[in-house]
Amino acid sequence: MILDMALDMSEKTSLWVRRFLPLITAGGSVLDLACGQGRHSLLLAELGYKVAAVDRDAQALAGITAKAPGIVTRVADLEGGSWPYPGRAFDGIVVTNYLFRPLLPLLLDALDANGVLIYETFMIGNERFGKPSNPAFLLRPDELLDVVRSRLTIVAFEQGEVTAPRPAVVQRVCATRRVEPLLPA
Repeated sequence: MILDMALDMSEKTSLWVRRFLPLITAGGSVLDLACGQGRHSLLLAELGYKVAAVDRDAQALAGITAKAPGIVTRVADLEGGSWPYPGRAFDGIVVTNYLFRPLLPLLLDALDANGVLIYETFMIGNERFGKPSNPAFLLRPDELLDVVRSRLTIVAFEQGEVTAPRPAVVQRVCATRRVEPLLPA
């Protein structure tokens, strides 16, 4: 199955993320996990969200802060250190191009009532296109769906091959801990 690619080349942000951002409470707090250079953090801040951006790369985080001082950045080793947000809940969590399975339950715990999880990363099959190719960093078929559906309501789920911005095999989910209805009754 070939999926439409979820990357707006002019903005360098995921169209999957952009598509579901309106589900996050306006002005709410959003965690951008393993944010890298902060493409989604900057978009979120521009849209008026209160952004917490975490990554292990202090230099990348400094670049984010220089562009948008209101973004709260945190240097953290997500794979070797402790969870950097104990007891904190977010209105939205965005994760792209990153997978560390032990964090998945922590992410679900960190989602507030009515919160929205937007997750997009690589899956098995991507190794034929290059990196990542290590199975430790590739989701198994339906893996995100299986992890999320017991605790959240699935809004959308896709998996399969994409052709742009480069060929890859991805899996993506948007799910919510929705307590209030999306639309008035």
